[in-house]
Amino acid sequence: MNKNIIKEIQSGLIEGKAQRVKEKVTLALSHGIIPEVILEEGLISPMNAIGVKFRSGEIFIPTVLMSSRAMHAGLYVLKPVFHQDYKIYKGTIVIGTVAGDLHDIGKNMVSMILQSEGYYIIDLGIDVPASDFVDAVGKYKPNILGLSALLTTTMNEQGEVLKKLQEAGLREKVKVMVGGGPVTKKYSIEIGADAYGGDLFDAVKIADKLIAQNCKLNEVSTA
Repeated sequence: MNKNIIKEIQSGLIEGKAQRVKEKVTLALSHGIIPEVILEEGLISPMNAIGVKFRSGEIFIPTVLMSSRAMHAGLYVLKPVFHQDYKIYKGTIVIGTVAGDLHDIGKNMVSMILQSEGYYIIDLGIDVPASDFVDAVGKYKPNILGLSALLTTTMNEQGEVLKKLQEAGLREKVKVMVGGGPVTKKYSIEIGADAYGGDLFDAVKIADKLIAQNCKLNEVSTA
């Protein structure tokens, strides 16, 4: 019975049925399936499979968006019931779309996926001025700052945010990850970002890597 419920969660996520996923996650909890199993097997596993299909061109952004929303519905049910000693928290990420850019679909999907993997997300929204990113880094002290730009006319704002962080003395306090349609790895290096995300499914691997690097630095500094 429990395996069937997990399969129903998986199929609901793959088909992008948010309400079904929400109902089946609730059902799984009522049958005593532990939250960790629901998260790993019911939500993360099929989402990883969707990532593989996305990269191979078998599915496209609208399908991924529907599945991401379905995953978010499942996470909504799971969050209150996680045991406090379950180490799902990996770190804090402030994310937003830079000034002049009103696109948010990609940013929202990245946020959902990172959230499902244990990151606490602070989403500043769209059309975010460089000064607001700087203020958020000072206020929330995130591990990572994610900057999204979907237009060639706005990607330069990512570099502007990095300059403002440097001027505020905060650049060394946070890892900066950039991404978006026109953004390239070469450009990310040119503006001094710490990492570049080619697609939304790279985000988790990159974030994990940046967190690991930061932990090593902290170990050295406190040795």
